[in-house]
Amino acid sequence: MVEMTGAEALVESLKRQGVKVIFGIIGGATLPIYDVLQESGIRHILVRHEQCAAHAADGYARASGKPGVCMATSGPGATNLVTGIANAYMDSSPVIAVTGQVNRYSPNTAYMIGRDAFQEADIIGITTPITKHNYQIRYAAEVPKVVKEAFYIATTGRPGPVLIDFPKDTQTERAEMEFPDKVEIRGYRPVVNPHPLQIKKAAELLLKAERPIILAGGGVILSNASDELLRLAEFMLAPVVTTFMGKGCIPENHPLCLGCIGMHGSKVANTAILEADVLFAVGTRFADRSTGTLDTFCPDAKIIHIDIDAAEIGKNVEVDVPIVADAKRALRAVYMEVTKRAEKRGDTPWLRRVRELKDRLQEVVEPSGEELKPPVLMKELRKLLPADSIVATEVGQNQMWASLYFKVYKPRTFISSGGLGTMGFGFPAAIGAKVAFPDKFVVDIAGDGSFIMTEQDLATSVTEDIPITVIVLNNSTLGMVAQWQSLFFGRRYFSVDLARIPDLVTLA
Repeated sequence: MVEMTGAEALVESLKRQGVKVIFGIIGGATLPIYDVLQESGIRHILVRHEQCAAHAADGYARASGKPGVCMATSGPGATNLVTGIANAYMDSSPVIAVTGQVNRYSPNTAYMIGRDAFQEADIIGITTPITKHNYQIRYAAEVPKVVKEAFYIATTGRPGPVLIDFPKDTQTERAEMEFPDKVEIRGYRPVVNPHPLQIKKAAELLLKAERPIILAGGGVILSNASDELLRLAEFMLAPVVTTFMGKGCIPENHPLCLGCIGMHGSKVANTAILEADVLFAVGTRFADRSTGTLDTFCPDAKIIHIDIDAAEIGKNVEVDVPIVADAKRALRAVYMEVTKRAEKRGDTPWLRRVRELKDRLQEVVEPSGEELKPPVLMKELRKLLPADSIVATEVGQNQMWASLYFKVYKPRTFISSGGLGTMGFGFPAAIGAKVAFPDKFVVDIAGDGSFIMTEQDLATSVTEDIPITVIVLNNSTLGMVAQWQSLFFGRRYFSVDLARIPDLVTLA
């Protein structure tokens, strides 16, 4: 037990969790924290907008596999984090958000929170639907336990963001602090080990399958299960398709990899998955962008679904063999079961069919004329970059071109906003990734429509010496919206032209 202020306890707790960097903007309601932080040894990166702090923490987490931390003051500072927190929640990224809050009590001891004090916002109520959990620290002595629990919740089971709201007078309150060594949270027991009976059922289905296909989602990357996935695919000689969030969980130049499925996926992957008789899905929530119309998704396939989140099993797609478990452990168990029962597969009619689909449907992208088309740019960029370079994307056409034409060879080297589709995500996420890996080459593939959302943090890149490369595909248009207006609204374009200069009005 040691006596210290709440702010000192917060910084000490962050250090004990191994935090090396925080992305944030200082404000009145976080001054006591920052006064301690400056001598802590933790690097603080001053961003130019709180949304960028959350996205940078998210990018740091996706690249490194460690939780990212962001911080903002009360009221508008806290609410500016919301888009970034929601983005992390949709894509299951472990982010810890710390927000300042108004004082608990006024000088006359009246309770202050809830009285609409200056720069007060109910950030707990606002973020409850978009966090795994959130806390408001009412007593300084709670700080060590709350921080320990927050990191545990954010990084275990299905990862996600956790918010800690910290009233200003709690930051300065002194108390005896006890730093716990372990966490026990009643009612929170993520299931990580697969049920042996379900593993046997999955193995039986796979071994009987004539046209098996593996669908790998972002959960494979989150659980660091790429090696296990590849080992099983090569033993079964089963082709692998990925969701957009699963891009990179298998090298995209591997003979068994067919690319992404879904609305913006490859023809080969989308055709092959519909012909499968057994679909082995790992770490995916069967999002609408992947499945399209559910009635026509894999109509003839038996489906095995592995996911750490029991709520995702059967939510969108009916499955035949549900397995609630960590993807890494489940893939390892399935591999052990199938290798006990059978020899490694040789060439099959199904593989020959897949090769035929590749030959017939694989798009050939070659330069034509002097104009550099985006697909060609993606191909050339892949040739230039080292295999372990990290590529982030913005949202829109640039994202789809990267999905289709930029091949990813290693997990955690492709970072993009999947579930929320957040314009402006890629640039600050690239900043976070570069902080995590300063020796790696980091590129943000952007459209001008997305880049203008967060371009103010060019200042952060320069002043904090975080060198990244941004490639802006400038068509002066909100390209994806214009594309949809073309396809579904008879080319009646409206409010998508970024270059339009309105008529000048002379005021008398």
